[in-house]
Amino acid sequence: MAQDRDYYQILGVSRNASLDEIKKAYRDKARKHHPDIDKTSGAEERFKEINEAYQILSDPQKKQAYDQFGSAAFSRGFSDWQPGPGGYTYRTYNWGPSDFNFDFSFGGFADPFDIFEMVFGSRSPFGQERRLPRYVLPLDFIEAVKGCEKEVEVDSKRTKIRIPAGVDDGSEIRFKDFYIVCQVANHPQFRRRGFDIVVEQEIHFTQAALGDVISVPTIDGPVKIKIPSGIQPGTQIRLRGKGVFHPHSTRRGDEYIIIRVKIPQKYSREERKHLEELWKIQTSKEG
Repeated sequence: MAQDRDYYQILGVSRNASLDEIKKAYRDKARKHHPDIDKTSGAEERFKEINEAYQILSDPQKKQAYDQFGSAAFSRGFSDWQPGPGGYTYRTYNWGPSDFNFDFSFGGFADPFDIFEMVFGSRSPFGQERRLPRYVLPLDFIEAVKGCEKEVEVDSKRTKIRIPAGVDDGSEIRFKDFYIVCQVANHPQFRRRGFDIVVEQEIHFTQAALGDVISVPTIDGPVKIKIPSGIQPGTQIRLRGKGVFHPHSTRRGDEYIIIRVKIPQKYSREERKHLEELWKIQTSKEG
């Protein structure tokens, strides 16, 4: 996804389109331009673009990143320079296509039979073998990112299964005779961005001005980080290797601490006096 692409134009929807509208547009486009239907030149490439657009716009986090930065946000090593006092703050997002596991073979469908039915309007003639059942398994956020062992009931039999670390909401895991579809709950502090974790951390405006050492949450427990003096609201501090485990791997994403600066609405008389003195010093320097 090196070149910038207009995913909304590819699907033929507005930037304010709902998820249902995006899904409908995707199905219509996929049906029309499937290589087995569309025999014109470039049909396969158009079909891949349609799938790529749907993969981005149907996911709230990816859509938000695309709306803000365009398709460049999904290039590996994507960075952003943000203005700050005395220069610019460098922020690396480190997203890449492999972080989202794009699969264009069957248009993001659970299996090839679904896309066959959508395109040709009937069940696949190759679907004679038994279709494995799917069961939804609720997981909390930490269970999903760290992995866990669960006991499930399949065909009236209790069995223990191992959920690998790094699964996300909607991830499918195949076992011998069934599939598990993961249903991951939201977390009050953490949210995922691919294999990275994002945490919003509020600090007092005096901490932002003077700098401080604070404790921040990670999935491994709290860690202390240094807040540099003069830090700006919205700055992202990167904690390497504190993100989500990649399934069946020792690799991990990162954690990003987004700084939010709290400005009190009320001050004591003494606090107001000091702030006024500081303001006089500041204005005299500028004057």
